[in-house]
This record gives sequence, C-alpha cells and structure tokens, in this order.
Amino acid sequence: MRPSSVVLKLIMALSGVLLVLFLFAHAAGNLKIFVGAEDFDHYAHWLRELGTPLLPDTWFLWIQRVGLLVAIFAHIWAATVLARRAAKARPVKYAHRPKVQGSYAARTMRWGGVIILLFVIYHILDLTTGHLNPEGGDADPSARLIADFAPERWYVTLFYTVAVVAVGFHLRHGIWSAARTLGQQTKKNEFRAQVIALVLAVVLVAMYLSVPFAVTTGLVG
Repeated sequence: MRPSSVVLKLIMALSGVLLVLFLFAHAAGNLKIFVGAEDFDHYAHWLRELGTPLLPDTWFLWIQRVGLLVAIFAHIWAATVLARRAAKARPVKYAHRPKVQGSYAARTMRWGGVIILLFVIYHILDLTTGHLNPEGGDADPSARLIADFAPERWYVTLFYTVAVVAVGFHLRHGIWSAARTLGQQTKKNEFRAQVIALVLAVVLVAMYLSVPFAVTTGLVG
C-alpha cells in the first residue's frame, strides 16, 4: 500500500523536528569545550553513562544513534518519494518556475542533503569511533576534537564548514516550507515564518562553526 502524500509530509515533518532538536542539543554540548577540556570530557563520559543502571554502559548512545539514522533515512525517503510524485504530476516543465522554488536554498536542497549525509558518516568515523582521527578512538573526546581541527588540518575545517552551512540552508528552507504546508500563506505569517527559519538557521550554524574556528585559530587548545 502506497503511503499518501499527507503521510509522507508528516513523516518528513516529524523526522525533521527530531533531527533539529538533536542538532541544537548536540551543538549546546559542543560549546562546553569553551568552558574547558575537563568539562567537555566529563560531558562526553556522562553521555556514555546516561541511562545506567537501567541500561548498560553506552547503550543510550547507540539507541540514540540508531534512532537518528532511522530519522535521517525516513526523511530522505519521504522527500525522494514526494519529489518523484511531483515530477510525474508535472511532466512538462514550467517556462518560469515560481520564485519560492527558484530560491537558492530550494535549489540546493538535494545536493545539500548529500553533503550532510556524507558529513554524518565522516563525523561518526572521525569523532565518534576515532578511525579517521589523528588521536584515534582511545583518546579523550577533547583531545580528538582539538586534533581534528588543528591548523594543519584546514581541509577538515573547510569540509565541516561547508556541511554546516548546507545544514543551515536545509533548516531554513525546511522550516519555511513546513509553515507553507501547514497553511501559513498570508503575507504576515509567511514573513514571520521566514524570520524564524532564518534566525534558527543562523544560530545553529554559529553554534557549530564557533568550535572548529576557535580550535583552528588557537582560541581553544
């Protein structure tokens, strides 16, 4: 049985909300590096112990990781199916696309999603498992973070920046599109949705980029 477009949009919305909440929570945790390496490591170890003794050590993290992967692939799947249906329903391309669909954020949603997916995979292998990190997987989380964004590894910081900016565009357009889908199409509500989407996107990008830039420039280390 094929899911309706309404169900697919609901899946996109719910998975998107889950991912946004995680992104802000994760960004807030990353900012602990500015308090000190010891506090950052304590936070990282606390995450590993979260849920104990009800759950074995690190189980909460793995449940979280699996849940996030499910949310990511559900988001991608729903978006892909909706895009294909829209293409089939409009076999002849418009001579002039509406401005909202022709915006920069809208045009970059697809390749931005690919960059984000690749970044998630790299991020896990780098700072989570340590396979791609200079310090390896046995080093303290703060040591891995500082080694990862060292000045000589500028290319990692650059890739991180591109991925985070892509997340910002994705978030901005996603929130605005969701507001339109929910019927916020009056000029006042549309403007409000644009402002909220832009502010959330800028704040999230600033939170994430502040850490690698601080390490690369020597403010943290």
